[in-house]
Amino acid sequence: MTTATYETDFYLWTQKQAALLRQGQFSELDTIHLVEEIEDMGNSNRFALESYLSNVIMHLLKWQYQPERRCTSWELTIINGRHQIEKRLKNSPSLNPKLPEIIEGEYSLARRNASGQTILPLTTFPEQCLFTVEQIIGDWWPD
Repeated sequence: MTTATYETDFYLWTQKQAALLRQGQFSELDTIHLVEEIEDMGNSNRFALESYLSNVIMHLLKWQYQPERRCTSWELTIINGRHQIEKRLKNSPSLNPKLPEIIEGEYSLARRNASGQTILPLTTFPEQCLFTVEQIIGDWWPD
């Protein structure tokens, strides 16, 4: 299968690569693109996890710092986000130890977004995430 097929008909390319793998025809594989796609699959799972964590953190900040505006929509967003995080961690448990690092990386965006959505000054929200991993992904709610 040529690079042109990879670039012009991705679905056909994936089906051909799967068939070659099943048949044990490893020398026929488009290994350069196959390696890239496998790496991308792993990265996409991490990127989705990062996105859900950022969104849950943002909504927890809004929940904590604007209690008078709490609503079902925020609650459902947090619940759904936690569910999606749980699914990704179940699918890729090797990401569990990386959660503190991922949360630290996503917190500044979550903080900025919380400020933008609540119209509260950015300084309202702590510069460092005060929520623990367990609070973010568990069944914890700010008072």
